[in-house]
Amino acid sequence: MAEPSSDAGDRQGARTEGLRLSPWNLLLLVPFLMLVTPWFNSIEPRLFGMPFFYWAQFAFVPVGVVCVAAVYLRTRDEPAPGAEDEPPDVDELDEGALGRGGAR
Repeated sequence: MAEPSSDAGDRQGARTEGLRLSPWNLLLLVPFLMLVTPWFNSIEPRLFGMPFFYWAQFAFVPVGVVCVAAVYLRTRDEPAPGAEDEPPDVDELDEGALGRGGAR
């Protein structure tokens, strides 16, 4: 097997930088506030006879959907850093080829 070229290691480093971090992703934490039940574990105020604990959970469903939709719409067009136009070569994808100097 041929040994990997010197630029293969550079491309591998670029792949680790492909994680896209955005401040919009913090909005995905809002639906997890629903899991902190002691904050809203009460009966009053009632809405249509339903205790607050239950109708607050129902209210959080659309809030969660709006948060996920907003993050999706704001982050979908951002290109991933280090993304390449052409797919990597088969030898580069072989997990035994990178970092071990070729053949086993």
